[in-house]
Amino acid sequence: MSTIAHWIGGGYTAGAATRRAPVHQPATGAVQHEVLLGEPDDVDAAVTAATAAFETWREESLSRRTKILFAFRELVSARAGQLAEIVSDEHGKVLSDAAGEVQRGLEVIEYACGIPELLKGSYSDQASAGVDVFGFREPLGVVAGITPFNFPAMVPMWMHPIAIACGNTFVLKPSERDPSASGFVAELWREAGLPDGVFNVVHGDRVAVDAILRHPGIAAVSFVGSTRVARYIHREASAAGKRVQALGGAKNHAVVLPDADLAFAADQLAASAFGSAGQRCMAVSAAVAVGSAAGELAGLVGRKAGEVVVGPGRDPASEMGPVITAAAKERIENLIESGERQGASVTVDGRGLKIPGYENGFFVGPTVLDHVGTGMDVYREEVFGPVLSILRAPDVDAAIELINSNPYGNGTAIFTNSGAAARRFQRGVHVGMIGINVPIPVPMAYHSFGGWRDSLFGQSHIYGPEGVAFYTRAKVVTQRWPFDDPSAGPQARASLHFPTAR
Repeated sequence: MSTIAHWIGGGYTAGAATRRAPVHQPATGAVQHEVLLGEPDDVDAAVTAATAAFETWREESLSRRTKILFAFRELVSARAGQLAEIVSDEHGKVLSDAAGEVQRGLEVIEYACGIPELLKGSYSDQASAGVDVFGFREPLGVVAGITPFNFPAMVPMWMHPIAIACGNTFVLKPSERDPSASGFVAELWREAGLPDGVFNVVHGDRVAVDAILRHPGIAAVSFVGSTRVARYIHREASAAGKRVQALGGAKNHAVVLPDADLAFAADQLAASAFGSAGQRCMAVSAAVAVGSAAGELAGLVGRKAGEVVVGPGRDPASEMGPVITAAAKERIENLIESGERQGASVTVDGRGLKIPGYENGFFVGPTVLDHVGTGMDVYREEVFGPVLSILRAPDVDAAIELINSNPYGNGTAIFTNSGAAARRFQRGVHVGMIGINVPIPVPMAYHSFGGWRDSLFGQSHIYGPEGVAFYTRAKVVTQRWPFDDPSAGPQARASLHFPTAR
């Protein structure tokens, strides 16, 4: 059985790790690899390598950085199929979904390729008599990313291409559940010409995470994952004096008004709720049917759920794969049971699903619960599985109030043919990302991704313009060049008064 090692200083290493964890094939339930679980010494080794590399990488010209980024972009594009297969085998998602993940990561790499434009400073000529003022941004140093299992290629690419383009060096701690994509990407960085030590990977569990949060050589930490962990990351890293962006969990609602194309809405809801087996932080897990839309929508969504083809990720016929672990399967099925026990109607039941030839796989079928109440566990908790809860609201204002009463504020959507209703909704909901007839409103790479409330700790969103700002800090220079010019007169003389423009 192969062992997945760390990538430190430009190559694979076992480092100080003495512990290992199994990496399963979710479709079969079998263990396919083992991954090393890093110790604090491994984190320290990665930071040491990154610190040494930073001294020269920060001084690399924008032209040189851009050439490496373009080369990296070409390699990821050329090897996208291989990367998608790695993701599918360890995460379980179907190949087409894994390929989409790689493509969305590529878009951030392409955005980072424009780093010369993104880092252009500002200049004010003759701000005062004989004085010019200009500003620019500098890298922070060694920065780290802690990323979740559900997007083992894309979410790290939300971080390291921009951080590296800005002149930082990077330490990645990917999920130990599907770690192989990170090593593959590290090899592509090396092939692209990135100097050793600029990009490092330390595998591990909470031991490695805590070492990253407390290491004095790490200037900033980016995190995407559950709200519970995001809160912890933000607290601990902030206490250690680090800059932090911590994106948490979600309970994403989609409001469907009676004037919407209900067949279109049902199709979109099913795709959002059941794609990637619901293991997306932007998945719609709660549909809010307004007024007379409720009955027909519930029936349409139920039929769509029953048509989803569930199977192993490598099977071209599969539309939805398994969930990540046996524990995740058990938790999802327990939440479905609790919803039924607390009064919801299970109109489509995905519990106990067995796929011929893959009986030991971690499969949960598409599930629809109708007449769900806001006090039920299946609504209050982030299920992170292929479960769609249908709630009812009398009008759009009640639907907005329902969404705003939920502690999460990551993403939401509305399906309607009314521009007035859509505008009322987008201005009224307290949520960071909004879709109008779009169920998964993930912004393009030249915007930034992030929610509100319990979906974000700290104020910085990820990638896009806010990503560049997060991985850099500003300098402003006020300069004067004294010269022998009688016309300069008193303007060049020093004064004890507070300086003002002249």
